Amino acid sequence: MTYLTYVALFGAAATIFLWLRDARIFFRTGLAGYRKAAYRGVAYGALATLGVAFTIYMLELLGLGLILGALYLQGRIEREKVWGSEGTLQRFLGSVPIRRANKK
Repeated sequence: MTYLTYVALFGAAATIFLWLRDARIFFRTGLAGYRKAAYRGVAYGALATLGVAFTIYMLELLGLGLILGALYLQGRIEREKVWGSEGTLQRFLGSVPIRRANKK
């Protein structure tokens, strides 16, 4: 196992963290952009996990390429603006104020 395996594990963990953050923001606000991001995050998390598997089986460059591709695609999803004057930690954790966009 090389150091690239640890890089791959960190990249996959970051991808899964971003997916869970998008899901949390969707459940708190009900915004459609975060719903799409949460749904697509499942596929990107699976792609990153596949990248970790390739990295473990000594195909480091292919595995890291899959993980970087998943992170890139996850960042390209259009989302609504939900941030106001929140601090860095609140943005990092995705704890936005509860505002239901399409709920009564």
